[in-house]
Amino acid sequence: MAKIPESTKNSLESRLTIRARERWPALTNVRMRFRAGFAYVDGVLADGEVVKLCRLRYAGYANQWGFAIYRASHDDYEDSFLPTGVTGGPAEDALDTACGLYLADPTAWT
Repeated sequence: MAKIPESTKNSLESRLTIRARERWPALTNVRMRFRAGFAYVDGVLADGEVVKLCRLRYAGYANQWGFAIYRASHDDYEDSFLPTGVTGGPAEDALDTACGLYLADPTAWT
């Protein structure tokens, strides 16, 4: 698995922060952690609570990421499908899918 370049990390964080501001007002911040070829995405709520959302797998392109949803019931990540029916795509789609679940807004999938 390819390591995520610093420029891609910066771009990803910027893109997800912008998307969260546009679509997810319940989030005050998006936090990211990087390990090897993965980006772990957490959302910060107004009360300071941090919610694990998803894991993105770097596919070698800044605009194409594999998607795994965080499963709170198991405290792990499981490869999942986006609403488009595929397991990878733009990071913004992954954020919308995870926020739709954890922020209880199914309109994210329509």
